Amino acid sequence: MSTPLLPHTKTVRKVVDNEEKVASELCSLVQKLANYAITERGHFKIGLSGGSLAKFLCGGLPSIETSWDKWSLFFCDERLVPFSDGDSTYKLYKAGLVGSTPLTEEQFVVINPELDVEEAAKDYESKVRNSFPDCEWPKFDVLLLGMGPDGHTASLFPDHKLLDERSVWIAPISDSPKPPSCRVTMTLPVINNARCCIFAMAGAGKAEMVKRILGDGEALPSAMVKPVSGELYWILDTAAASKL
Repeated sequence: MSTPLLPHTKTVRKVVDNEEKVASELCSLVQKLANYAITERGHFKIGLSGGSLAKFLCGGLPSIETSWDKWSLFFCDERLVPFSDGDSTYKLYKAGLVGSTPLTEEQFVVINPELDVEEAAKDYESKVRNSFPDCEWPKFDVLLLGMGPDGHTASLFPDHKLLDERSVWIAPISDSPKPPSCRVTMTLPVINNARCCIFAMAGAGKAEMVKRILGDGEALPSAMVKPVSGELYWILDTAAASKL
């Protein structure tokens, strides 16, 4: 497969007062993008990440107005653990959104945690391909991405060989520097083929890495997110943006 062309990305930075407003801004933007996608294409395909994003979304999405039955929810990465495990990203969203919104479990496209990591990645890619038939690369409407203290995003870590992966949509990782060690992750060509990617974060603990990526342009994984002919949003509170 060929990789997407060099990116022509529209980048939007939004700085708000506090964590509560980061969550509000994020959920408002997701509502806008969801309703636009549903109007234009009849469905909305979104990729989720864990960490603080799950808290923002599970707190705010239940109050938005949208055609929930048109949503399909995927995972930018997922830990290879049982769904009952506290490290399962799906567990977070199932607990936070199923019941508080009209979303059903069947609308989440999930890994098979009973497989080994190589097979789990192949299995998840086949599920994603079923939602994007006849595509060289999938085009998600929105991917919601986190940023780790080392600058990683999804399960793409600094100096890891997966940063150079250009042949598969979903890759296994069995040596994650952050536990648990076994995960599956979207690859950079998939991330950069999305219509929109969003980072949303709050707190002074994010400020140094935000500066290194947005201020200094350091070549860390989060800085490699540049959706081709798409939009990239950074939603920050004043503490996270304090070193820019």
